[in-house]
Amino acid sequence: MKLVLRGGRLVDPSQKIDARRDILIENGKVRAVLKPKEKVSGAKEINVSGLVIAPGLIDIHTHLREPGYEYKETIATGALAAVYGGFTSIACMPNTDPVNDSASITEYIIRRGQSAGFARVYPIGAISKGSRGEELSEMASLVESGAVGFSDDGKPVMNADLMRRALEYVKGFDKPIISHCEDLNLTASGVMNESVVSTELGLPGVPSASEEVMVARDIILAGYTKSRIHLAHLSTRGSIELVRMAKERGVKVTCESCPHYFILTQDAVKQSGYDPDTKVNPPLRSEDDREAIIEALADGTIDVIASDHAPHNSAVKEVEFPVAASGISGLETSLALSLRLVREKRLSLSRLIELMSVNPARILGLNAGTLKPGSPADITVIDLEKKWKVSARNFKSLGKNTAFDGWALIGKAVMVFIDGREIKLE
Repeated sequence: MKLVLRGGRLVDPSQKIDARRDILIENGKVRAVLKPKEKVSGAKEINVSGLVIAPGLIDIHTHLREPGYEYKETIATGALAAVYGGFTSIACMPNTDPVNDSASITEYIIRRGQSAGFARVYPIGAISKGSRGEELSEMASLVESGAVGFSDDGKPVMNADLMRRALEYVKGFDKPIISHCEDLNLTASGVMNESVVSTELGLPGVPSASEEVMVARDIILAGYTKSRIHLAHLSTRGSIELVRMAKERGVKVTCESCPHYFILTQDAVKQSGYDPDTKVNPPLRSEDDREAIIEALADGTIDVIASDHAPHNSAVKEVEFPVAASGISGLETSLALSLRLVREKRLSLSRLIELMSVNPARILGLNAGTLKPGSPADITVIDLEKKWKVSARNFKSLGKNTAFDGWALIGKAVMVFIDGREIKLE
């Protein structure tokens, strides 16, 4: 069957296209990029006038909780939340129970993702067995089973020698090590950014150095091993400056940040009255850090916008701030929050699509992030002017924990296609 998306604005940085174009889909592939009104015989047509056609968005950093914590999220509910957020592919971290450190768990996650029938689900395997930071996982077996990268996210790899060996080992697979940059000794009992605000609120602080020390270490190790590393959820100006200098030296480093780090600051903890939904790891930082992240998104220092989707149940969120679990349920708000930067003219729309589709595909080695002829017809159609209000209770995710509940946002995915099959968004 042939399908044509007619009248839309195609934004595809992989082809350097930002213009009105039509897309011809056939047998699950992009058959051609057409000039407006170019005739195609025997095709069904969908009018997308006034909308943006983009390569399917990819979230490089999600937590799907299954197996082990299905009461927080399942693979199916997370993949459904993803398509409602405009994502056609997501990569899930291994901090499940049991930890994804074996072929059997990787294969289980893939099967569950395929049976759900929503966004594509790509497992990330653990760097170390049980994510205990003591012994490398069976990386070769994990890759053979479908793992697209390695991380102990949720826990830092504190042992520098283990991290070095991991970086050396993955060179043969060309898979990224994704580092959770945190020195636990510096973090100690901290629960928010260490600052005047934390002192005023009487909460133990997490210094920016707890992130930056590990960013520096992992950049040094990546340079020493000539391997590539991806740094997760960066939150400080110091981290950004370290990455910028490393890239200038030719170190194979990429990195990501998240909407909550370029939308919110530590003041959200105070203004919300200690709302546990403002507790994340790393913590919300200062206004200067927020500005540095936006600058780095624009100048290419940061490669990816990731949601760090971290769904939790009310039992661990609706408690006192110091003991609450860290994390925001981010899949369904990530695109709209990121579009704020486009509306504020801090980013071009093309750059945003690069950050949320092209670059994640490149880093993970996915056949995605492009609408070149012959590529899978994974497509996100966006209404840049759609106004809507965040309603946590209506999230498709089981995780209702969001610092953005009730926010009025502009911009939303209104259609998602995976292999040319439209996923209906109610």
